[in-house]
Amino acid sequence: MVKKIQKTGGKSKADAGNSPLSGAIRDSAQQIWLAGLGAFSKAQEEGGKVFETLVKEGLSIQRKTQAVAEDRINEATSRVSNMASDISSKAQGQWDRLENIFEERVAKALGKLGVPSARDVEALVARIDELGRMVQEMSGVTPAKPARKTARRPAAKKAAAAPRKAPARKKAA
Repeated sequence: MVKKIQKTGGKSKADAGNSPLSGAIRDSAQQIWLAGLGAFSKAQEEGGKVFETLVKEGLSIQRKTQAVAEDRINEATSRVSNMASDISSKAQGQWDRLENIFEERVAKALGKLGVPSARDVEALVARIDELGRMVQEMSGVTPAKPARKTARRPAAKKAAAAPRKAPARKKAA
């Protein structure tokens, strides 16, 4: 390292070039220069290796991160789909309840108005069939085939069925 040299008074410039201070400075500068060259050489030799090692480590970390991210995404997706199916089933249950309540209220209102229900009509048809059979047995007639149920059709309007005649025009004289 740099050594401290005592000042000597009255030396010439020629002596200053060979003085111990200038020699120590030159030696220190030389050592610093050589250390820099050595570091540069070592960085060039091992720099490529270090760079390749860092690239490999970075690639490894990237793959691990992607795998973890995919796992988290899959987990979140499954949670959301489970929540959606739960909500859907709850909503369907609520709609079913609402539908049942509506049907009950409509049936109750129709009952108050005296409108027979589908069950009432079916029971009445069965009773009519039974009574018809009993009448035929009493009269000694063999039972005929039951009549087919037909849907009622609205009566056609006479005006729509008959073609209209255009009124006769008088010829101008």
